[in-house]
Amino acid sequence: MGLIMKQIEQIKSLLEERRGSKHVVVLHKYPDPDAIAAGYAHRLISSEFDIEVDLLYDGEVSHQQNIALVKALNIDLIKFTKELNLEQYSSAILVDHQGNTVGNILERLKQAKVEMLLVVDHHELQDGLEAVYSDIRKAGSTSTLYSQYLEAMDILDPAQKSHILVATALMSGILTDTNGFIRADADDFRAASYLSKFRDPEIINLMMNQVRTKHVMEIIGRALDNRFVVENYSIAGLGYLRSIDRDAIPEAADFLLTEENVHTALAYGIVREDNDEEELVGSLRTDKFTLDPDDFIKSVIGVDENGHYWGGGKVTAGAFSIPIGFLKGDHDDHYDEMKWQVYDMKLKQRLLAVIGVNPAIK
Repeated sequence: MGLIMKQIEQIKSLLEERRGSKHVVVLHKYPDPDAIAAGYAHRLISSEFDIEVDLLYDGEVSHQQNIALVKALNIDLIKFTKELNLEQYSSAILVDHQGNTVGNILERLKQAKVEMLLVVDHHELQDGLEAVYSDIRKAGSTSTLYSQYLEAMDILDPAQKSHILVATALMSGILTDTNGFIRADADDFRAASYLSKFRDPEIINLMMNQVRTKHVMEIIGRALDNRFVVENYSIAGLGYLRSIDRDAIPEAADFLLTEENVHTALAYGIVREDNDEEELVGSLRTDKFTLDPDDFIKSVIGVDENGHYWGGGKVTAGAFSIPIGFLKGDHDDHYDEMKWQVYDMKLKQRLLAVIGVNPAIK
């Protein structure tokens, strides 16, 4: 606990030194409840130091649970565009990620000479990002870390609606990232106990009971049709997906993991944006305690030309996102099918090689 208090004091000192300024919290490309809640909590903490904070993302808020959170809590998120004036901010903060999916924003912040002030994340440490201060440590969620900040600073007041909404968002972040406390540790339970005095249970119930859309169910069905199981790994290529369906990839991986005799599931597909940009996106889920998702994803996917990993993970999950580059774009069905076959085959070969079985596949 002493180390945690030292970290919190450091963050308070950083914010005090920048009192009265304007900051931007950069969420990862497709923000989930944990990232949104952490950003929301950071804004509340910053207000104690007269710091104005905007929440920025570059992607889509598409999962039904994420949409419900944003609407229920009336959280205002700003979508990044090339026209956005980043020079209005003096400092930037990353929450629930370490910049892997927002390279374009980071480059623009660097050009605008915006200080990278703080990184708060519960995933494994990634290389290549420098900040004035980082609080990166293992926990079930980033919301857990921000709950610790709020408790230590004694900020939450049950008489203030905005504080209740922050506590509710953080509780939702912990619930989603720990799979309803199944993957929670002692810090997550302590954080939830603290938040329970402030959260709105009706909003949490609404959040946690969002149904899957018909299209998401169809994508899960595609995963079941395309999967093959080897050495207790279930691997499923999903083909092409719209950007708004990106969140169906981890849902498909979650579903594949429920199959008997499967301890690890990986679902992936090519996500096509409205501007024809494309990425090979994958999501891994595991309940095998001896498998490290971070090491596994890094071993399979490797690094970019700058030596930065395309993906990584935490205790029971991992993800990656690789820009298609030269071959991007919607051309014709024959071209798209050939392109998918190349990426599908290459990824399967690398997966099987890391698993340790013969990578020669049909």
